Amino acid sequence: MKILSMDDRLAKNRFDSDDHNPHIIIDKEACKTCDHKACTFCCPAERYKWDAQKDKFSFDHVGCLECGNCRYVCERLYRSISGYSWNYPSQGKGIIFREG
Repeated sequence: MKILSMDDRLAKNRFDSDDHNPHIIIDKEACKTCDHKACTFCCPAERYKWDAQKDKFSFDHVGCLECGNCRYVCERLYRSISGYSWNYPSQGKGIIFREG
């Protein structure tokens, strides 16, 4: 049995992204200074990525499962500190789960 990558598993779902109004907003440069980067470990969709060798932090809201884990482990998101926000996508946007 072939083990699917996270991107392959997520491809089974449909995402209707609002690129002009993302539901999660972060400051990637400020995230680089975070001591624990817990979002990179807690996100089941692996949307947050940290490459220590390149000193690069990346994030993509497309593919988000809207579970809210990142909001609870990131103090900046939880408190909506300036430049950070987490909201559910606007009506009709976001993930559409499919079985199979």
